[in-house]
Amino acid sequence: MTEICDENSPRFITNVHTTLSTITDGQAVPPIHEALALKTLLPKEHLMDSGYTASEYLVNSKTDHDVEIIGPVRPDPSWQAKAGQGFDTTNFVVDWDNQVVTCPQGHKSTKWIPRSDVKGQAIIDIRFLGSTCRACPVRSKCTKSKTQPRELSIQSPARQMALQSRRQQQQTPEWKETYNQRAGIEATHSQGIRRSALRRSRYIGLVKTHLQHILIASALNLVRLDAWLSEIPFAKTRSCDLNDNLAKRSRNTSLCTRTTYSSKL
Repeated sequence: MTEICDENSPRFITNVHTTLSTITDGQAVPPIHEALALKTLLPKEHLMDSGYTASEYLVNSKTDHDVEIIGPVRPDPSWQAKAGQGFDTTNFVVDWDNQVVTCPQGHKSTKWIPRSDVKGQAIIDIRFLGSTCRACPVRSKCTKSKTQPRELSIQSPARQMALQSRRQQQQTPEWKETYNQRAGIEATHSQGIRRSALRRSRYIGLVKTHLQHILIASALNLVRLDAWLSEIPFAKTRSCDLNDNLAKRSRNTSLCTRTTYSSKL
């Protein structure tokens, strides 16, 4: 579901997209934006969770629909980035025009090899000269290999820059405050589950199930319109005492992560 999250308007659901269980979260991004475009309801910012924020979607959404996806990207998986002490990709300077990468010690790469990953996305493999790397005084911060030189794999220019930019943005308090609004879609799911059994399909088949989801969303919009016209304020988030919960050991609890997203017009 996609909903409006502006403070001064009803939280209307603007789009419902139903997929097969085999479809990944990210694959839903293009059809969602296409559907919103047909309704002239494209947002300037679309708040999504990390399942929808692969670099290609960050770039394509902005290029194709002028929509900025606001959501966290996965952190750099390299051991250098995790340790916070070695030289990760951000410590290297990429000269896209000349297809050369310069390491933190000022040495330039000797190989620039374009290829495609398993998803068909453009990847560039970077390799430095072996003799140079073996003689480097800070080699331990760059690679764990005893003999091989440092190797890097980077994405295409637009995707790589979008990825690095987002990793920096999502560490700032301002970005986190904006992204916190995405949590509101959880209330929408809760409302749909409690009022209309959103999690349970009454029918067999994708088409009928999608129709059910549309009808549920339409009903929720009517409920929200009535609340807005009746000047009923948004409910506050319920909280509970952690110690009290821990004391009630007889209660079985579980944590779940929902794939959800919201939009900001």
